[in-house]
Amino acid sequence: MRILFITSSRLGDAVISSGAIERIRLAHPAARLTVACGAAAAGAFARLPGLERLIVFEKRRLDRHWLSLWWQVVRAPWHLVVDFRGSALSYGLPARQRMIVRGGRRPGRRYAQIGAACGFDPPPLPVVWTAAADQARATALIPGAGPMLGLGPTANWGGKIWPAARFIELAHRLAFARIAVFGGPGEAERAAAAAVLAGLPGAIDLVGAVSVAEAAAALARCSLFVGNDSGLMHLAAAAGVPTLGLFGRSRASEYAPAGVRAAFVAAPGPEGEAAMDLLMVDDVVASVRALIGDPVAA
Repeated sequence: MRILFITSSRLGDAVISSGAIERIRLAHPAARLTVACGAAAAGAFARLPGLERLIVFEKRRLDRHWLSLWWQVVRAPWHLVVDFRGSALSYGLPARQRMIVRGGRRPGRRYAQIGAACGFDPPPLPVVWTAAADQARATALIPGAGPMLGLGPTANWGGKIWPAARFIELAHRLAFARIAVFGGPGEAERAAAAAVLAGLPGAIDLVGAVSVAEAAAALARCSLFVGNDSGLMHLAAAAGVPTLGLFGRSRASEYAPAGVRAAFVAAPGPEGEAAMDLLMVDDVVASVRALIGDPVAA
C-alpha cells in the first residue's frame, strides 16, 4: 500500500499539516509513504515513520514544477493521494482515493481546515517526528535541567519580526536562568537574530545550527517558547512546548500556534495589518503569565 502526501514549500505550513498526516499514517501502519514538498519543509518529514521517499520540488516558471513532480509519481499505483496544495496534479494520478485540501484564504484555523477536509472531527493537532539521535544532539546542545526560555526572533519577512530590543527586554523581565535562541539556516536568519544574540551574551545560539528534527528535540527541552509567527513557532507548539506566538502583519485567526499549551498575542490594529512595533513588552509578559503562570517559578 502506497500513500502520497503533497504538502507545502514552507516549514510552518508543513508542520500545520503534520497532525492530519500522522492520523492517516496511524490508520495505515504498514503503508509506504511518499512526501513531496519544498526544500524548506523537507526537514519536517525526515523522521516520519514509514517514509519510503521524500521528493523535494521547487517552484519553476510556467508551473513546470508540477509537471516535473507528475513525472516522478505518475507511474506508481497509489492507494491514497493526500494533496494539501489543492493542485490539479492529484486528479491526474492513478489513485483509489484522494483527499484534496483546497487552498485560498477562508475563516478558521488552518490546521482545523485541513483536519475537516480530511474528515477528522475534532481536527488533530500538529506533531513532530524525532529520533533518539535528535534527542541526544539536543541534550548535548542544551545540557542539564532547569527552566529554559526559547526565543524565536526570526521570520520569513521583516514585517513579522518583533523588534530585537523588545526580545531582549522580555528575556530580562522573565528572568529565566537559561535562554536558547532559535533560527533557521541562511544569512537572513542569522542577521535577524544577531541583535538578540548580542544583547543576550549568555544565550545558547542555535540559529542555523540544527536540523528541523534536532530543533524540535531542543525545543522540547524548553519551559517556554516565545517567537514571531514562523515555522519555528509552529514547530515549538507541535513539540508540546508552552508556546506564545507574536502577531502583527499576519493573521492569528488562521495561523496562531496549535498545541496543547499554545497562545498568541497580537499588536493592536486591524488583523494582519498591525505593525509589530506596536506590540508592547508589557502585553507579552501578561500573555506569558496567562499561559504558564509565574515564569521564574516555571
